[in-house]
Amino acid sequence: MKTTANILAWILAVLLAVIFLFAGGVKLLGSRAMVQEFTQIGAGQWLRYVTGVFEVSGAIGVLIPKYRFWVALQLAAVMVGATAINIWVLHTGPLARLTAVLLALSLVLAWLRRPQKENSELAQRGSSAGYRRVRTRA
Repeated sequence: MKTTANILAWILAVLLAVIFLFAGGVKLLGSRAMVQEFTQIGAGQWLRYVTGVFEVSGAIGVLIPKYRFWVALQLAAVMVGATAINIWVLHTGPLARLTAVLLALSLVLAWLRRPQKENSELAQRGSSAGYRRVRTRA
């Protein structure tokens, strides 16, 4: 089961990395469609740059196992905002569905890579964790 979860996490990580590298790159490079979309949002082009940086850094971060949990949550937060804007500001249903799917995939990856308290405590204590040594009189 652990191996299956690890394989699934890597597949999701690579998939999300490709998608967010493309999506963030398009925003940072200032494609005409992205400039128009962020103009419609009305918050200014700074939001396009911030979103692009979060997406590109997220694309890189999901490929680093040590940071994968937190970066997946970062991408999920970005997708919460994107989904909300697509529904209530831009009124683009198909795009909202896409961002909702990316939100779900990011949350699945975060869940697969969530910190395991018991495992980290065992690793810190060593192999004898969970067993108390009882001193006996000889």
